[in-house]
Amino acid sequence: MIDRTGLADFLRRRREALQPEDVGLPRGPRRRTSGLRREEVAALCHMSADYYARLERERGPQPSEQMIASMAQGLHLSLDERDHLFRLGGHTPPPRGATGEHISPGLLRVLDRLQDTPAEIVTELGETLRQTPLGVALTGDLTTHVGPARSLGYRWFTDPATRQLYAPEDHAFLTRMFASGLRGVVTLRGSGSRAAHYADLLLAQSEEFRRVWDEHEVGLRPAEVKHFIHPEVGALELTCQTLLDPNQSHLLLVYTAVPGSESHEKLRLLSVLGAQALR
Repeated sequence: MIDRTGLADFLRRRREALQPEDVGLPRGPRRRTSGLRREEVAALCHMSADYYARLERERGPQPSEQMIASMAQGLHLSLDERDHLFRLGGHTPPPRGATGEHISPGLLRVLDRLQDTPAEIVTELGETLRQTPLGVALTGDLTTHVGPARSLGYRWFTDPATRQLYAPEDHAFLTRMFASGLRGVVTLRGSGSRAAHYADLLLAQSEEFRRVWDEHEVGLRPAEVKHFIHPEVGALELTCQTLLDPNQSHLLLVYTAVPGSESHEKLRLLSVLGAQALR
């Protein structure tokens, strides 16, 4: 059962504890609010300001599990705080571990400080959970995919358009790498895992996947330097640095170009194009 008083108090206290710079927002010269404004939190949680305000006033309908999860992420809650929020909302907390999609506050704080850099947070199956604006400008909004198609490795074998973003000379290695990576996760997580389900789907749908899967390669690692073919700025050579959150098996991928290089100039152009698209 929902605890409206407890839910309202917890939301308010967590909102007031957050500062704009904690979530990648500008402070501004005339800010008088202690912590974040309700409308700012609502935007971070992908809900209307009116809906969020009613929750803080102990009003409105019981929030769904999806809405609770969105608020937990928007408020940068820890796993313990997230579970507490679920219980206050009258729901059972989701499982923790490798299958969880709640991003740790620390990883979110790092991502929030990379607004001028292409970066994304992905699961061990290559499912994009969050991107910076320049990350969206580079690869498109990858968070809109649903079902198995959320996984880049799955899309690689089932959607030919996926490969257009990558240099043709890298395709053969990427094909082997995605199959190798999926096999590693299947072995780690077991036959009842989401990884095993993806493998079964690909074995049924893709002859190419069946061929490389039968090779039983494991341990292939992504190349540090990646070659993209962007539809607007052309070829890009970017270095990918990775930060791992071992508790959730989430990866923060950060893409940079050598200063002064042609790719560096193209990233600057891409940031302008991305800002124009947002406006």
